[in-house]
Amino acid sequence: MTAGKLRFAAIFKRLLLPIYIRYRRRLAIGFLALFCVDLLQLQIPRILRHVIDGLAQGRANASFLLFFALLIMALAAIVTLCRFLWRVHIIGFSRILEKELRVRIFAHLLTMDRPFYNRWSAGSLMAHASNDLAAVQMACGMAMVAAADALFMATAVVGFMLAINVQLTLIALVPMPFLAVATLLLSRLMHRRFSRVQELFGRLTEFARNCLVSMSLIKGYCLEEEEKKGFARLGRDYVRNNLRVAMIQGLMHPAAALAGNISSLLVFYFGGRLVIEQMLSLGSLVAFFSYLAMLIWPMMAIGWVSNIWQRGLTSLARINNLLAEQPLLERGAGSPLACLQPGLRCHGLSFTYPEAQTAALDKIHLALGPGMHGFTGRSGSGKSTLCRLLARLYPVRPQTLFLCEHDLGLAAPAAARPLLSYVGQEPSLFSASLYDNIVFGRPEATRAEVEEAARLACIHDYIQTLDQGYDTLIGEQGVRLSGGQRQRIALARALLRNGPVLILDDALSGLDVATEKKVMEHIRKHWQNRLVLLITHRVNLLRRADTITVFDQGRIVAHGSHEEVLCTSSLYAAMEEKQGNA
Repeated sequence: MTAGKLRFAAIFKRLLLPIYIRYRRRLAIGFLALFCVDLLQLQIPRILRHVIDGLAQGRANASFLLFFALLIMALAAIVTLCRFLWRVHIIGFSRILEKELRVRIFAHLLTMDRPFYNRWSAGSLMAHASNDLAAVQMACGMAMVAAADALFMATAVVGFMLAINVQLTLIALVPMPFLAVATLLLSRLMHRRFSRVQELFGRLTEFARNCLVSMSLIKGYCLEEEEKKGFARLGRDYVRNNLRVAMIQGLMHPAAALAGNISSLLVFYFGGRLVIEQMLSLGSLVAFFSYLAMLIWPMMAIGWVSNIWQRGLTSLARINNLLAEQPLLERGAGSPLACLQPGLRCHGLSFTYPEAQTAALDKIHLALGPGMHGFTGRSGSGKSTLCRLLARLYPVRPQTLFLCEHDLGLAAPAAARPLLSYVGQEPSLFSASLYDNIVFGRPEATRAEVEEAARLACIHDYIQTLDQGYDTLIGEQGVRLSGGQRQRIALARALLRNGPVLILDDALSGLDVATEKKVMEHIRKHWQNRLVLLITHRVNLLRRADTITVFDQGRIVAHGSHEEVLCTSSLYAAMEEKQGNA
């Protein structure tokens, strides 16, 4: 076997074989019905042979013809029933297989970490879950039926043809080797071209998605024409490559049809001579032509099935590549960790992002207890990186980072994450109601608890002014809200979770001074004896913190109270002077 065939066998065993085994009874019933259809259809030419020979020999009468007419009608009724059965069971199975693969892909995506989503675009993932799955479903549905049907029919038809006349059968099969070679060559070319088509579909989907979620920005910069041209370029490239695939498809079907027509021409000439020489009855020739007509479908199916299989194999390989991705963080559930003592400890913590050349954190030593602690520093200095490590978005070495007295290097992400609530500068909101967005982090919360969290985030009064209140839909990424309102909705969601650790990563940048002051007062009042990490460049917020930590180039360059850091850090002093004079 070639490397490609071995790889496909491994992919099939890993992804599809368990589903086939689970639904083997359904498939057995479907294929039994399919083969019954084929066997019954093979009887029709034999009936025609008897009828035509009876007419030619003068043996036929009205009752003779009526009997065979009723027999054909009875066979047609049974064929209809069996055809319904195989469609329900086999095509239905292909839809079940598609559903199970889609669920598996979605479940796999939920386990992946930040580095994975940095490498894979949303458009590519959507293409895998739509276009690629559709191709696999088609290959495991109609293509599988057509392949089994063609193989069974071809074998049976050739057997019946041999029973009529061996010489004529061999003549009819002369074009077959040429069709097999042509199909093999075209299939290899199809695989390469269809891979390119699927890749372009992912890029096209991603482009459209980016435009839809950034529509306000596009209109604000008057870039409608440029985006339209960019989309048109991708569309033309996609169409051009689809046409290249269509060229191969267009060759496969005519090649099979040509082989079938050549076979018909040969049978017409040589079979006609046998009838003239009375070496073959007219009824036998008609039956032979009927069988040959049945053989043309398997011949044509070779090209069609090969085309669908190549699409399916290409898509299955792409899906396998996606499912083969593994998160850097070890998967695992485990019971949620209990908060032994709110606090943070770093012991020589170092971290480098995947594919980065320099360390984002370099031998950090830090110990923080309950209270509000501020982090500041230049952009890219490491403060947000530390928060991402606390949120278990990236792996850390054991014995270097502790949260609430738990070693995060050994804790499963699903067990450690309930300890904290994280709010970023760009909050993630859903195209749902305000209530659904707030309650997302704690679905079992009561309405009163949701409203209390909104009050603490200073967004409740605004929600009350809306016609539908908490049931108001906010659109994609909260497009109907201002930046500050989106941040307060995300903050309410985090406060509702009520964890022992709260991380605010520049999460109040969109708030006015008065609202910011109220929010900070609420947090300090209701989050006493807990750990609050405040990442910001705003000195008026840092003044309220119990300690301030200044980062620079992945290291801690100053730590202490506002007055202490002001004396020891020139960077912080410059921030104080600049913002104080602003």
